[in-house]
Amino acid sequence: MPSVPMRSTSLDLTDPSVVADPYPFLAEERARGPVAWHAASSSYLTFDHATAGAVLRDRRLGRIWKDREPAAELEPFNVLHRNQMMETEPPDHTRLRRLVASAFNRGHVERLRPRVRELAASLLAAVDPTADGGFDVVGDYAEPLPVLVIAELLGVPASAAPDLRLWSQAIVRMYEPAPSPAVVERAVRAADEFAGMVRELAADRRTAPRDDLVSDLVAARDRGASLSEDEVVASAVLLLNAGHEASVNVFGNGLVAMLRHGVRPEREQVTTCVEEMLRYDSALQLFERTATEQVEVGGVLLEPGEKIAVLLGAANRDPGVFDEADTFRPDRDPNPHLAFGAGLHFCLGAPLARMELVESLGHLLDAMPDLRLAREPESRETFVLRGYRSVHVSSVRGR
Repeated sequence: MPSVPMRSTSLDLTDPSVVADPYPFLAEERARGPVAWHAASSSYLTFDHATAGAVLRDRRLGRIWKDREPAAELEPFNVLHRNQMMETEPPDHTRLRRLVASAFNRGHVERLRPRVRELAASLLAAVDPTADGGFDVVGDYAEPLPVLVIAELLGVPASAAPDLRLWSQAIVRMYEPAPSPAVVERAVRAADEFAGMVRELAADRRTAPRDDLVSDLVAARDRGASLSEDEVVASAVLLLNAGHEASVNVFGNGLVAMLRHGVRPEREQVTTCVEEMLRYDSALQLFERTATEQVEVGGVLLEPGEKIAVLLGAANRDPGVFDEADTFRPDRDPNPHLAFGAGLHFCLGAPLARMELVESLGHLLDAMPDLRLAREPESRETFVLRGYRSVHVSSVRGR
């Protein structure tokens, strides 16, 4: 139980109406106060921008991984998370992030920009936006593009892209509240198969390095910089899952919002429009922290071991920070959203995601100037990682 009872909330994060559109419920909670105890998750929840930012930046609130139970059965899933930087704190986090960032920042992102443009063009050339019912801009465009890009970055064969997409989707469904036994089984199997593929790739790069991220990660470990084999594998899986899921869901959520609001950015507004896509309908809705010592947050005193979850979607719709917070404005500037987090765990892949989104959105709008929704989008029906399974769009003047 919480150490200092404050207000509580019975918000059901699995309720279909909350999953379909959480923002009215989050606004209601925000009006009642910035923090509330949530018995269903045995944690506090935050609802405003200031408290969310404070939690994300406070070093007394850390990411403390605990193996999912039963641990023996879930070991393939647990080993990937136990050894990745997103689930660790200094000194392990410092070591892991420094080594991964060093490899990640060796010009890999910018050298991929021409490739992103090439992929965007080829993917759009393969669809017919004038066909009856249009085409699925998520399944045919937004989803394959970042998977192919991150696969190329890591050095994974393009032929493995379909498997990467399926593995990623299976693993991230474990982050939802109360995953079913079937979801757990698929996630464990996906984690095992994904890790096996990366282990084989890392073994090959150890003897025959190439100009790719897995080679850089292996080299960092081999130089005595202490990336273990499990850490190399977990880092590669994290980069693919985080990079893929963020880009796909931000694109789908943001494009639907843009089209429903009937707005289209000018070409010079594409960059600010992408930031608004990140803010308006956050792909990642919840990020949990654990108190490592006594700390006060939003008027609530947390004791060591108590948890607090930042609701990023609520923070990014805070009317105290964003004028017309429930309106999609492609020219919004400044836009201090928290979609990529903040502080020590700020998303390492943010530059890559931003580049992909700017290039893919710009190319789509150039190619299809009268883009519109062709049918009602199909939701993934998940809360923590919010997104669409399919978004069918059409364009009379496309091609």
